[in-house]
Amino acid sequence: MQLLEEIESEDPVDFSGLPFDADDLRQLACINVAEIMERFREDNPAEDREMVMAATVTRLILENMVLQARLAILLQNED
Repeated sequence: MQLLEEIESEDPVDFSGLPFDADDLRQLACINVAEIMERFREDNPAEDREMVMAATVTRLILENMVLQARLAILLQNED
């Protein structure tokens, strides 16, 4: 969670307007990543684990880009 907060200090996430506590969401994200890492820790070499994490991060970035694009379109249509 501390590392996430350090990363977020440079590129903050906008939690405004959400009916959820920001720290609760951060903790849930950390737990989710920890569970993914734990699943692949056993019986998998470090290189494979790194590839799984890289693929996971890539998917999250892609999902974020799609959500940002959809938000931009919605905001543009409001004008």
